[in-house]
Amino acid sequence: MKQTILLGHPRYFRILKGGNPHTRDRWGRKKTVDRPLMLAQWERFRQSLADLGLNVLVLPPSVLHPGAVFPANAGMMVQGNVYLSRPNPLRWDERHLYQRFLQKHDFTVLEVPGLSVQWEGEADTFPAGDAYLFTYGALRRHRWRPRLGWPPYRRVYGFRTDVNALPPLEKLLTGHELLPLELCDERYYHGDTCLCTFGPRREFILAYLPALTPDSQERLRKRFGGRVIPIGEKDAAAFVANAHQIQTPQGLALIVTDRISDAAAGSIESRGVRLLRVDVSEFAVKGGGSVKCMLLDLS
Repeated sequence: MKQTILLGHPRYFRILKGGNPHTRDRWGRKKTVDRPLMLAQWERFRQSLADLGLNVLVLPPSVLHPGAVFPANAGMMVQGNVYLSRPNPLRWDERHLYQRFLQKHDFTVLEVPGLSVQWEGEADTFPAGDAYLFTYGALRRHRWRPRLGWPPYRRVYGFRTDVNALPPLEKLLTGHELLPLELCDERYYHGDTCLCTFGPRREFILAYLPALTPDSQERLRKRFGGRVIPIGEKDAAAFVANAHQIQTPQGLALIVTDRISDAAAGSIESRGVRLLRVDVSEFAVKGGGSVKCMLLDLS
């Protein structure tokens, strides 16, 4: 069976509400998207996935929902069913787009039983070996806050998944350990922006550790030991960890930004996974999401 991936068409992609630190400049002004470049990058990305033999579904564009170009936080596939996320208020209205589209393509779409708090799908909950990583952080109201320095204010964004989503997810994923990890750097607002699992059992973890609290760094290292592969600040800022592994006829491959350093590339390839580099920089620099943010794994 072909691996199925969901993308969101970027025709109307723009910075509408500026919901993460990457969407605004240092003065707090929303960034402007280079539309011809963005469209060309996305089409090359889509074609690359199709050329690899993946079944690529594309959510039609919606002028009211430009953030739907980043569907990783739409939900999570569990035992053949898609469980819808409960996203942050800025993206709540996207839920009906995903539900209607997925049902049209014969997916069973469900709610997570007992979940009543914010949770952003596989962007914050994903397999790592025989366990799952569950990332969360403080939820804060988007606002401006005074500070010492220039400019004399900063935008507060917060994170995307509530720690109280953990118990219902543990019930949903019965038989799997969920390792809770707390995020502390708003630039890495989802776990998949700073952590990537790969390998035959997704047992290796590419990690920008400073994006986690010290306690969570220790918890990750204690659980996975030498399978945690740290990356530096430059790779992290380029969203190297926002990558996605696929199976190809030639073996496992990790789809990753073409801005990856030689050191990080070598760490991955030495573990038997080849790299497929893509340029989606306009989405990363303006929207705060790279390869993984741009897809939902439906396999």
